[in-house]
Amino acid sequence: MKYLLFILIICDFAANNSFAQKQEIKDHALDNGTKQTIRGRVLDSLTHEGIESALITDFHTKHKVATDKNGNFVLRSVKADSLLVTFIGYQPKLVKTYPSGLINIELAKGTVVLKDVVITNDESLKTSALLSRLDLNMQPVKSAQDLLRLVPGLFIAQHQGGGKAEQIFLRGFDADHGTDVNISVDGIPVNMVSQAHGQGYADLHFLIPETVAGYDFGKGPYYTDKGDFNTAGFVAYNTKNVLDRDMIKVETGQFNTFRTVALISLLSNKAKEKGTSAYLAADYLYSNGGPFTLPEHFKRLNLFGKYITKPDSDNTLILIASTFKSDWRASGETPDRAVSEGYIPSRFGTLDSAQGGHTARTNISLKLVTNLGNGWVMSNQLWYSHYYFNLISNFSFYYYFPATGDEFRQYERRDLGGYSQKISKTATVNNTNFTTTAGLGSRYDHISPLELDHTENGQFLGYLQYGKAKELNVNGYFDETVTIGKWLFNAGVRMDYFHYNYINLSPDTVATNIFNSVSPNAGKAIVSPKLSAEYTFNDKIQLYLKMGKGFHSNDARVVIANRGFEILPAAYGSDLGINWKPIPNLFINAAAWYLYLQQEFTFGSDLVDQPAGPVSPGGRTVRVGVDFSARYQLTDWLFTNLNVNVARPRYLDSVKGHDYVALAPTLTSTAGLDFRFKNGINGGISYRYLHNRAANADYSLTARGYFITDLTVNYTQKRYEIGIAIENLFNRQWDEAQFEYTSQLKGEAGSVDQVSYTPGVPFFAKLKVTVFF
Repeated sequence: MKYLLFILIICDFAANNSFAQKQEIKDHALDNGTKQTIRGRVLDSLTHEGIESALITDFHTKHKVATDKNGNFVLRSVKADSLLVTFIGYQPKLVKTYPSGLINIELAKGTVVLKDVVITNDESLKTSALLSRLDLNMQPVKSAQDLLRLVPGLFIAQHQGGGKAEQIFLRGFDADHGTDVNISVDGIPVNMVSQAHGQGYADLHFLIPETVAGYDFGKGPYYTDKGDFNTAGFVAYNTKNVLDRDMIKVETGQFNTFRTVALISLLSNKAKEKGTSAYLAADYLYSNGGPFTLPEHFKRLNLFGKYITKPDSDNTLILIASTFKSDWRASGETPDRAVSEGYIPSRFGTLDSAQGGHTARTNISLKLVTNLGNGWVMSNQLWYSHYYFNLISNFSFYYYFPATGDEFRQYERRDLGGYSQKISKTATVNNTNFTTTAGLGSRYDHISPLELDHTENGQFLGYLQYGKAKELNVNGYFDETVTIGKWLFNAGVRMDYFHYNYINLSPDTVATNIFNSVSPNAGKAIVSPKLSAEYTFNDKIQLYLKMGKGFHSNDARVVIANRGFEILPAAYGSDLGINWKPIPNLFINAAAWYLYLQQEFTFGSDLVDQPAGPVSPGGRTVRVGVDFSARYQLTDWLFTNLNVNVARPRYLDSVKGHDYVALAPTLTSTAGLDFRFKNGINGGISYRYLHNRAANADYSLTARGYFITDLTVNYTQKRYEIGIAIENLFNRQWDEAQFEYTSQLKGEAGSVDQVSYTPGVPFFAKLKVTVFF
């Protein structure tokens, strides 16, 4: 311990000398010689909604505090009569204070200024909050999928048509469609347990991007309020509570692409000032999906509504309802040899024209947030979803069934619902701040039917699997954060219990032989401790260490088939990182990390999503890596961002040279230049780079990397916006999704083990026109 303290003292001395240059702020404070406690709330001047993570600075002591989720702050033991209030994307404001009473401070929208970002040990100013605010303000978002790409180091790939959930890559994981990334919207989980296509399937297409107010993210299993699938990380989106303006947008582009979206307020500004608001949003999209020989005819309709009211001064009630439906056709994955050997005329051809899908989801959520007084806040949320999924695919063609082909359908209907309660308390004792949080939650999924069917040209031939599943998760957690001086400590523990039930309903199939001899019920509990510490040398440099245990659950069918073993494989991780502002206009975050996983889940391996049925588990894996992110403001109108992510994923129980984790990314990078001129011209140019990686365990097959450039230019005025968005600006040939499959094409004498791919979209331009009112 003494060595650690010695190192910290040396680092503190070096940091204070290296960064001696400080921003000069004229001190308007009048020291009246008495200390006081100032309480207040920071609001958006248009919406009258509280602003989270706004920074309040006492001019006299330079002491800083951030606002909470509702915009509230408490500044204790100060002598100043003036405060400086700043927040990214808003105009700074100097405020006179008074000895008593609650101060309401309204901020007006302004330009993004990177020097407003200050490193503190305030729990509300997390690294993720800083990066997400910067990126959401600066980087143009074209779709819900672009929202995922805002997370530094997170890559996505679309395959099997535009309506299917995206494949997700993060921190050395090919997380399939969400197996190792926990995703939520307004507290409603997006990931589907025991889903027909894959465990953790996270279809985010029901989210209208224009309704998003912000997002939080975290990498690694360090967060007590995040449970299942939080191994590589989590992403949590929250929608706008109040619209600052109504809008109608129309987009049109190549490949018969058309989209229209509208956001309309339902109540007056007077109602908003009293804490009551309501709005509706609608989104319709049609596209042929690209230059494919088989048009996708991708259609999607989204409806969303949100109502907020304050029954009294201490309670806020939030009601959310949404529904979404999507239909599409797909060309599927193409084996490398299909074009060279003449089975299809081009890489945009198709080998099975019956592929495609239909999906729908309806959500409803009721949340009550209560201020209990004396620093206590409690929230209760009840939510329900109805979900439908129908997907026809063909990966291996005539390998399993030479006569009729290997086409199959994954189909399910489910009802799912849950409840969560969270209570928190903030307190200060002798200059030490305490934040105590406790939570309880439950989730129940009823899936009937849950099918894997053999089909031909989309027509049913027979069951490969057919049953119904029930899955219950009950959880609770406790979390304590202590801030004293330059230190911040956080410790927490989470407990989850899962109960599985799967009833096989299929006639004589491979699945029948597996499930008839086992109990249909299984259950298990897991305890996940978390621990982290931060040391903030000054407002320019901060070190942090995170350690924690997480988990991902397995598919109910696999759990029952394995007689209850390997239900909740654990993940153990640690991060050692730094937040650094060497100059006012540059923010850097870097971390070295480690993650051990008791059992890897990979697509088509240990999940029940293939005609072959359940197979052996993936085995133990370990990953080490480095994440680097930088945000720099070159001028008042030009910004740049850079993310570089390196990982080394390996199986532990395999011999060297046969221990590669298939499709796991090892090097990714994104970067961009974003511009905002005062005359209304704005936009950005960016790239995304994914390095070549192993497609199988011995790296005898390669998943090819890519380097793609996108461009967005807009002209924005108070009442309208006109813009153009171009994907793949330089028209590069690339493969968006790639998999290793053993396949046999019609007429081939035998099977071939080879990479199959979905070609990436070529040069693609869209024009958009938006009217604000």
